[in-house]
Amino acid sequence: MYNSSKDYPEYRINAHGHLLPSAREFPVWMKDKGILWISDDHQWMCSDGWRRPVTDPSFFLQDKLAWMEEYNVDHEVILTLSQLYTNGMPRDLALDVCRFQNDYNAEIQAEHPEKFTSGFVLPVAHQGDALRELQRCIDTLGLELLCLPTHYMTADGQWRSTVHHELHELWEEVNRRSLAVQIHPYDAHRMVQLEDELWRFHLIWMCAQTADAYHSYTCLDFPSRYPSVRACFAHGNQFGQINLGRRRQGYLGRPDLFSEAVDPNKHVGSSAIFFDTLVHDPLSLSLMMERQGVSQIVAGLDDPYPLGEMLLDGHSYPGKMLDDAVVQGRLESEQRSAIWFDNVLRWLAGGEQDSMMARLGL
Repeated sequence: MYNSSKDYPEYRINAHGHLLPSAREFPVWMKDKGILWISDDHQWMCSDGWRRPVTDPSFFLQDKLAWMEEYNVDHEVILTLSQLYTNGMPRDLALDVCRFQNDYNAEIQAEHPEKFTSGFVLPVAHQGDALRELQRCIDTLGLELLCLPTHYMTADGQWRSTVHHELHELWEEVNRRSLAVQIHPYDAHRMVQLEDELWRFHLIWMCAQTADAYHSYTCLDFPSRYPSVRACFAHGNQFGQINLGRRRQGYLGRPDLFSEAVDPNKHVGSSAIFFDTLVHDPLSLSLMMERQGVSQIVAGLDDPYPLGEMLLDGHSYPGKMLDDAVVQGRLESEQRSAIWFDNVLRWLAGGEQDSMMARLGL
């Protein structure tokens, strides 16, 4: 049994990473249906009418392992690919896409249990299928981290927050299973009718999506309604941290619009809500620490995407923001160690931390 990060001060768990299947690992039907595939030279991620460059070799498994070794990342949480959230897909196709992603992630975790904890994704627009796939992922594949989008498209084409009363049955099962959940934004370009310029959908609107999901999660009292769920909001919920005062002013000033809601302040600092560190500057981290408490912050690199903490012309490297916070006196070294280790364990494992430690080989 471990005591705390004091026992493992140099052990680092990255709570927010991604991995791509290689070109040969994508099934032919994914390309035939225009969903997602990798170019044969492994230089591009592609779907119908869209492609983005593969900006780092660590998108792929063997290079990822070498990258982790180089930057002293001992263990990594592999989240599902946002491009495979299945929004707007027909029911059967959505389930096939989820099963492909989940099978791949389960294989990664099974082959490298000491290196990776993998997440799984669900076709949330089809709740019956989602519940059955959740059961398969946990009971058959051995996965215990649910990755949810901040928003999903209903079968009739309406966008809704995943924190919605129609998904009550799903959240009940997540609570019964005492799962860790990661809430991550995507598809802003489909939700917001603006020109795609200056990378606005990733730099601005993804942050707004996360703040919107957090707004619903806290005001609709999800931490009380589903107390066994441990939710982590991506990218530090950066906009949601600065927005608290405005949300509370709205709650107090227009109670008629919050008849079934709770005070936004109720769940600030909740032990069941976590945030990753990917906010890119120590000042933002300071606000998050003051509002939520250091204990609720987990190290998150969002590698290997260019908006993650990657090697970048001397301006960035994995873990730089936390190191800068220590240098600036905003964060103690012991707190940094807890963010890299203790806090990630509590989010992922809850009361089963010893079991998680055994899988890590510690």
